[in-house]
Amino acid sequence: MAQMSLYRLKPAFQRLLQPAVHLLHRLGVSANQVTVLACAVSVALGLALYLAPLALAWFALLPLWLFLRMALNAIDGMLARDFDQRTVLGAYLNELTDVIADAALYLPFARLAGFDPLWIGALVLAAALSEMSGVLGQTVGASRRYDGPFGKSDRAFLFGALGLAVALVQPVPGWLGWAIPIAAALTALTVVNRVRAGLQEIR
Repeated sequence: MAQMSLYRLKPAFQRLLQPAVHLLHRLGVSANQVTVLACAVSVALGLALYLAPLALAWFALLPLWLFLRMALNAIDGMLARDFDQRTVLGAYLNELTDVIADAALYLPFARLAGFDPLWIGALVLAAALSEMSGVLGQTVGASRRYDGPFGKSDRAFLFGALGLAVALVQPVPGWLGWAIPIAAALTALTVVNRVRAGLQEIR
């Protein structure tokens, strides 16, 4: 179960992005710039959906942006790896901006009927812990862990689907809200799996 995740599709996705990566490199775009841009747009979109008096149809932007953000997250890593742009600052930015962006994009659902703000908060916390548990593997002599079953890519797929449902189906079905506690539980299981896998790796 630990390896069941959309993250396993990443190599194929990266191959599709190779032309865009080479173009950005020729234009002088750095990996860190891509990382910061992805986070800034995520925060702006999340705050706009939460704070602004926008119609629910605007939630249709979520699946589009989450797909683009996934592409940008792959692109920044490819720029860093393929063009010798790895930096200590980039390592910090890569991890911290993911947590910030996730929290910002989950936040708008807390204002919707049928979605319990407490469970949104629990999922934000679980998501942050899942990324922390993945990174901590490196501090104990293991690799950066990406074990599932519910990593960043899986959460992006879920929230993209929820955003589309909210935009298209009104009133919003109350049962949609149950997706959040289920996601929180699966993300908590991901934390356990990443810790367990890291411990097994160093034995």
